[in-house]
Amino acid sequence: MDFMKEYEKWLASPALSPEEHAELEAIRSDPKEIEARFYGPLEFGTAGLRGTMYTGLHNMNIHVIRWATQGFADVICAEGQAGRDRGVAICMDCRNHSMEFARAAAEVCAANGIHVRIFESLRPTPELSFAVREYHCQAGINVTASHNPKEYNGYKVYWEDGAQLPPHHADAIAKRLEQLDIFRDIKTMPYDEAVSQGIIEVLGTETDEKFLANVMAQVNDPETVAKVADTFKLVYTPFHGTGYQLIPEALHRLGIRHLICVPQQMVVDGNFPTVVSPNPENPEGFALAVELAKKEGADFILGSDPDADRVGIMVKTKSGEFKVISGNQTGVLLLDYLIGAMKRAGKLPEKAVALKTIVTTEMARKVAEVNGLACYDTFTGFKFLAEKKDKLENAGEGKVIFAYEESYGYMLGDYVRDKDAVTASLLLTEMAAWYASQGLTLADALENLYKKYGYYAEKTHNLVMPGLDGLKDMANLMASLRQQPPAQISGVDVVVRKDYTDGSVVDCRTGAKSTMELSGSNVLRYELADGTTILVRPSGTEPKIKVYILTQGADADACAANIEKYGQWVQSLH
Repeated sequence: MDFMKEYEKWLASPALSPEEHAELEAIRSDPKEIEARFYGPLEFGTAGLRGTMYTGLHNMNIHVIRWATQGFADVICAEGQAGRDRGVAICMDCRNHSMEFARAAAEVCAANGIHVRIFESLRPTPELSFAVREYHCQAGINVTASHNPKEYNGYKVYWEDGAQLPPHHADAIAKRLEQLDIFRDIKTMPYDEAVSQGIIEVLGTETDEKFLANVMAQVNDPETVAKVADTFKLVYTPFHGTGYQLIPEALHRLGIRHLICVPQQMVVDGNFPTVVSPNPENPEGFALAVELAKKEGADFILGSDPDADRVGIMVKTKSGEFKVISGNQTGVLLLDYLIGAMKRAGKLPEKAVALKTIVTTEMARKVAEVNGLACYDTFTGFKFLAEKKDKLENAGEGKVIFAYEESYGYMLGDYVRDKDAVTASLLLTEMAAWYASQGLTLADALENLYKKYGYYAEKTHNLVMPGLDGLKDMANLMASLRQQPPAQISGVDVVVRKDYTDGSVVDCRTGAKSTMELSGSNVLRYELADGTTILVRPSGTEPKIKVYILTQGADADACAANIEKYGQWVQSLH
């Protein structure tokens, strides 16, 4: 694509507002910036679109939103009149321009004759997944950039099962977008006119109540929560985002009396003024919560990301300090607790199953199998976990009680097909209260699990490769690892090498080749002689290569030494 030609095309378009026009004029003497914004469109993948909010083809703005929605609308319309009538549910998070983008998407859908159910204001991502299923919609759209910095926004698309789009539908949209002119080929209908004609329907508290009824049905042990309610204290932060209403409401309904919310972060604000990054994976974001927890004498901290699909926790240690519990560890704690709690409540299904992704700790498999559950792996992303859940349950091969990935995402129940911080917050709190009733914190509980199941440790390294050159650098690194695969990593033999692109498996000791069930994703896996696994994959949403170290050892010190040793190899890749 000729980026200067595209730049001039945008400048000449009457679709641009005076402000957008001025923004583009201001970069006229900066060819590098023009190229960054116009060298090509944002790539439409199974996670939809995500980018920084500027005027330009390679950015998130109202023109790109309309263009993407027209492509999606064409795919929905291909389902015939039934697809149009079933329509689309639309939701948005707290980010700047999210409501504006969501309404623009609704206007395009309405102009294409597609019935729209749009939330009146921001809502958690899992509620969008729920709404698609509850109202039997053909599809869903969520305007969110999840936990990305404030400069970003995104556009996630869902299909009728309430999960993010499967690859073949994403490919169909991407192909259609190549054929559409971003200004000329877009249909749009004024929002108020579409509402008055009944094409756009606004969703409010009635949907919240339906969603919460399903969430509360996941409770296993209200009696124990009631027993500790006078003494159990919990601090919660929504990081300025969509969890601010429904998560506190669910916890109050659980019977939590001492729920202390971080007041500065209960303010909905897409600029995220109190944090560097609104990501519960980053401990520094919890500074205000820790301060409040120490002041109030709380033992437990919960934080949900801006679109309330991820949740992170911190717990008080014996020294009185607060410790981060990783996503891997949180999932292991919750899986072990759920198995026990569901058994005690008589709710554990006969063929109970746990799901995790290929980059999630192997300790989860150990917990599942020791307790008689099957455990299956999928690719990273909840569309794959959702797909596996449906496949197993539809075939009568098992009932999934829990699905999770290491990056703080947990899926529970049958009413959503995406990660769900609302339900996870409820059950994490129930779990913390249950351990509190036994005089234990979650830090104590985790240590007990290591003693029971063995010591495991994980670390994710992010090799950031920004800018135009970053994509080439990422591709070059993956290519070099394929062309010259390591025989050893940090002095330890690689015994099995797996490439998830084609599902190939190589036994490095014998040279024997075979295939595995999973294929079709750009991921490399190295299984080492000491039981460590290392995986390398490009991020699907950010300019970085992610390297996962999953290790085990005789004790915590041995695990930490492995993490350090293999981390040095990871740094050598950069």
